[in-house]
Amino acid sequence: MANILVIDDDRPIRSTLTEILEFEKLKVESAENGEEGVSKIENGQFDLVLCDIKMPKMDGIEVLEKSLELKPDLPVVMISGHGTIETAVEAIKMGAFDFIAKPLDLNRLLVTVRNALDRNELVEETKTLRKKVHHSKLSDIVGESPAIKDVKAMIEKVAPTDARVLITGGNGTGKELVARNLHQNSPRKKAPFIEVNCAAIPSELIESELFGHEKGAFTSAVKQKKGKFEQAEGGTLFLDEIGDMSASAQAKVLRALQENKISRVGSEKDIKVNVRVLAATNKNLKQEIEKGNFREDLYHRLSVILIHVPALKDRKDDIPLLVEFFLDRICAEQSMPTKSIDEAAIKALQSFDWTGNIRELRNVVERLLILGGDSISQEDVKNYVSA
Repeated sequence: MANILVIDDDRPIRSTLTEILEFEKLKVESAENGEEGVSKIENGQFDLVLCDIKMPKMDGIEVLEKSLELKPDLPVVMISGHGTIETAVEAIKMGAFDFIAKPLDLNRLLVTVRNALDRNELVEETKTLRKKVHHSKLSDIVGESPAIKDVKAMIEKVAPTDARVLITGGNGTGKELVARNLHQNSPRKKAPFIEVNCAAIPSELIESELFGHEKGAFTSAVKQKKGKFEQAEGGTLFLDEIGDMSASAQAKVLRALQENKISRVGSEKDIKVNVRVLAATNKNLKQEIEKGNFREDLYHRLSVILIHVPALKDRKDDIPLLVEFFLDRICAEQSMPTKSIDEAAIKALQSFDWTGNIRELRNVVERLLILGGDSISQEDVKNYVSA
């Protein structure tokens, strides 16, 4: 139930507003002057403030100023029987959600209240979503094993530079997380981080995806399109699963790295680009070079710095930390009650080989949260996790 604060020195107005809003199933508190209203705003939790402008001691404009300082996201609707266009414009410019003139029009009042509450709800949802996106993409790399400490130390050294980095490791080890940490700790962090999964894009489309195309360059090219290199201008381009890139695309990427220029498909015009390139692969690129599947000159361009992300089976000491991390994260994301896990269950999880690495462990923790008891036990692991 939304909580609304009514600030007005006129008792009948306060009583009328309270009666109307409570009839609409809203909770209402009131204050008879600006000072009392500011105190309630500071110490209470409100979803909306309805505030008169003309009041003794502290007028409504001063209350609005104080409210914006204390609770910037709290919508304030100004009410006045002495209102002019200039007063309304001033209040809106200062940050008021709306302005309503007295005598109050009931329909106008209720529409304004509903709009303000809907806006408040959207603001809160946006904050929650931003937190989820931020945490899911920019989480710290969890672990204290020697292998993962080496990865963290390498990121710390390399991130502030523009050096190209080749990140190797099995599927699900966290190569993307390493790339995001490199970007987030670099001077380019305020610019875009653009990711391309080279394995997920058909070979005939990869060049258009990376470099863009001109209108009419091929049958389905109905308009000009910027590629990922241009989208990442000033920031970082992460080429995931680079070992699956076609030979023709490899040649164009090599030219882009050598000359810092690209050309869209269907165009002969060069476009200068300023992009840091990070790449990742789960393949042994030296073996792919021997097989003729990957260009050696491109490999040397990409691998100025090599970072290998260890498999989970090689860092089992980190499993307790990872499990606790995923328990907290998943419960928060899904609004589930928090659960604990006993030591025997942790040891059972450490006995597995984890061929799917961190990704598999996260899925297993989510399964245990949903299907396990109030405290996840060794028996839960036995019942719901296959070796």
